[in-house]
Amino acid sequence: MTIAGDIHKIKTLIVEDNIIFRQAFRERLQNQFPSVVVEEASEGTEALQKVDTLHPDLIFMDIRLPGENGLDLTRKIMANHPETVVIILTDYDIPEYRNAASQCGASHFFAKESLDWGQVDTVIRSHILMKDVQS
Repeated sequence: MTIAGDIHKIKTLIVEDNIIFRQAFRERLQNQFPSVVVEEASEGTEALQKVDTLHPDLIFMDIRLPGENGLDLTRKIMANHPETVVIILTDYDIPEYRNAASQCGASHFFAKESLDWGQVDTVIRSHILMKDVQS
């Protein structure tokens, strides 16, 4: 099977309160992976609802959100959906946040200001390949 054959099965959720960043990130994902389902949430309650209904494969999670922070959300999501891959996207690239993200169950940690789309692409493609192998 090819990567393109199973790409439609990948569902993503972007949890980000900055609408400009969120929409630009969504646009980039959809341009790079046109068949991937991309949903958005701007805060924690909405994110948890979408996780329960969408069952995303990948979640791109900001740390600082209105109400509940992304680290606490990641912990909750991983407790109920351990198969989900959470990727932290943050403006705060500090060791304490990297360690906390890992302890909460996040699989990856990317700083927004130095975001390497090659790394994002690799994460998505590796997840697609995993699903392809499992099919």
